[in-house]
Amino acid sequence: MAVRGRGGQKGTPAAEKPLVPRNVELITSPSNPLVKHCVKLRQRSSYRHSHGSALVVGTTPIREICNFQSLRSTTAIIDCLLLLDKAQIPDDLEEHSVHLVRVSSLVMEKLSGVESAESIEAVALMRIPSTFYNVNDEADDRDCRRWFASPHRILVLDGIQDPGNLGTLLRSAAAFNWDGVFLLPGCCDPFNDKALRASRGASFQLSLVLGRWSNLKTLRNEFQMKLLAGHPESNAGQKLVSNLCPSFVNSLAKVPVCLVLGSEGRGLSEESESLCELVSIPMAGKFESLNVSVAGGIFLYILQPQEIGVKKKKD
Repeated sequence: MAVRGRGGQKGTPAAEKPLVPRNVELITSPSNPLVKHCVKLRQRSSYRHSHGSALVVGTTPIREICNFQSLRSTTAIIDCLLLLDKAQIPDDLEEHSVHLVRVSSLVMEKLSGVESAESIEAVALMRIPSTFYNVNDEADDRDCRRWFASPHRILVLDGIQDPGNLGTLLRSAAAFNWDGVFLLPGCCDPFNDKALRASRGASFQLSLVLGRWSNLKTLRNEFQMKLLAGHPESNAGQKLVSNLCPSFVNSLAKVPVCLVLGSEGRGLSEESESLCELVSIPMAGKFESLNVSVAGGIFLYILQPQEIGVKKKKD
């Protein structure tokens, strides 16, 4: 994923960007310039990041992003809400002052890119949030304290190419109150339409940093973070693998942690495996490993900030 974000963004000049037409109330043609622009945003990562915008498909992720923005008292990032003609404006979105354009079912099918477009009534053109940071060179390491508001628990994804897995991991990280996600090379774009759908909009809620191992090492050194990596229990004797047991978890309560997860197909990169302490999920069954999003959910829950888990038990 070669993109540019904060900290070295090279955007398209404003004059070249397709403007959202303020005088248009209904679009019926799939050949409309705004429709073509939105489809390119959905299909092409480089186009998304050069314009600083993404297309969010579906009422649920749009609603969750807007509600999150309201809780944070931040400015709405919806440039345009494209709503199926005759469909009602979702209750949660009525209070948000957004530009609304009605579209035909044919246009909605083109915009959504899903086979069962009948279930899609809303699509939103949204600005990529300022919480997304693309580290472009070594000089950006000086700003590592700005990447995450509180780097106590950071999820690191190593070559996660499947957008469904990546989106699910982002959703779990947000649910368990992790401080952000660091994306190493080889990961799919977190603003990919399938990743957005799987994350339920978590890409807009988490601090996300796109960088290399050299950048991650800088973050580790700056905050004295412990590097852990999820790994199957069997490791052919190459390196000791610790179990994710209560005593191990308790020892990390006050320790800043980076948790690295690799892809299902290739596993951890050589650098991740050599630099991290390997940790496995103990399983009574005979399966060698779990799906990365399932294993990641378990790691994220068990290693979540301790005060959150204590609070839930008291409730």
